[in-house]
Amino acid sequence: MKSPLPVTAKKKPAHTHERLGAHVSTQGGVQTAPARGVDIGATAIQIFTKTPNQWREPVLDEATVTAFRRAYEESGMNGVVAHDSYLINLASPDPALSKRSIASFVAELTRCHLLGLDGVVSHPGNYLDEREAGLERNAGACAEALRTAPGEVMVLLETTAGTGTSLGSRFEELAELRALIPDDLRHRIGFCADTCHMYSAGYDLANNYDAVWEEWDRLIGLEHLGCLHLNDSKTPYDSHRDRHELIAEGSLGAEPFRRIMRDERFRQVIKVLETPKGDDMVTNDRRMLRRLRAYGRGGRKPVR
Repeated sequence: MKSPLPVTAKKKPAHTHERLGAHVSTQGGVQTAPARGVDIGATAIQIFTKTPNQWREPVLDEATVTAFRRAYEESGMNGVVAHDSYLINLASPDPALSKRSIASFVAELTRCHLLGLDGVVSHPGNYLDEREAGLERNAGACAEALRTAPGEVMVLLETTAGTGTSLGSRFEELAELRALIPDDLRHRIGFCADTCHMYSAGYDLANNYDAVWEEWDRLIGLEHLGCLHLNDSKTPYDSHRDRHELIAEGSLGAEPFRRIMRDERFRQVIKVLETPKGDDMVTNDRRMLRRLRAYGRGGRKPVR
């Protein structure tokens, strides 16, 4: 099938000092993603290396890997992470699902290694029975996958909104999960903080920005933050619901994003949008990236 975009980007982004972008499509193959990043003005991207709601595991051939690496290098971008499959649940008490999840995570880590990605964002999973047992199962399954897959790909555990039996909505849980990873593998465990999820889980970034990040640093450590998902929220504070909204157009408002974009502690952290794409898949991302850059420059008026 012919790719809808060329496998190499036509021009390099102007903001090569930053690491800011969005989740982009890999329709036509992973090698098309860097060009899509350049098309929206991104300097970093997030991708799926496979269809996220299917168990089928694609095997990347040498030509695809070479094409992706060349396209990424020529794009001038400064960061790329993957997000793993929605079906994976490393905390599951079901032996069959656990085995399948570990195999899928090994395959994900292998693809990320071949492509040379900075890391893979992963949800901590659903415990379904006992929270502590779920944390231990996740840590054990993650360690098994890290030992099995080649390379040194970082795993970035994502904060969650706290819906149902999902793990990872509290900073204490994330810290405990990392502590449960064996000593020789722990350096490969970092975190992805999602602004929508944090706010929905009861961390008030809108009104207590400094206190939230002080608590993160005390319990987890800012040095372990490898990625930020910049998403506003469609639902109110402490709703425990995962509903993303365009930047400054939801319940979080503009101020937390303005502060993140000016916060020197996050300058080198990969920041990606997962906000609504709109009909054409590019206009909203371009507009949101312009808005975020205006915040970073100190602009006060919303950028359309």
